Amino acid sequence: MTDYPGPTLLTLASSLLLFACAAYVGRCRIKHGIRAPATTGHPQFEIAYRIQMNTLENTVAFLPVLWVFALNLSSLWATVFGSGWLLARVWYALAYARDPKSRGAGFGLSMLCFAALGLGGVWGVLRGLLG
Repeated sequence: MTDYPGPTLLTLASSLLLFACAAYVGRCRIKHGIRAPATTGHPQFEIAYRIQMNTLENTVAFLPVLWVFALNLSSLWATVFGSGWLLARVWYALAYARDPKSRGAGFGLSMLCFAALGLGGVWGVLRGLLG
């Protein structure tokens, strides 16, 4: 895996982001007295829970396209677009925690990076099959 240090680090960083989101949910659960298995209660807890779930949902889709792009097109550009996705997801989470109405820009940028990875990955696979 020494040929793929960027995507490897992004995979680890994505896991760290998921852990941070889970920790935030746990802190909100304690702070606002939301006992497991409840997933509703105080509005800030519900925001934290949605940040965690949305980030988890997006990470599950992100990691395969990151690696398909890296393996079939470019490790460097996978790192560039993947870093954009990761930074945008952090932006999304911080903005959502402050004011849910402000989460759109981070979400939109992460989707653009995801689309670039997905389309580039498809192009890389097709190029390999046809060429």
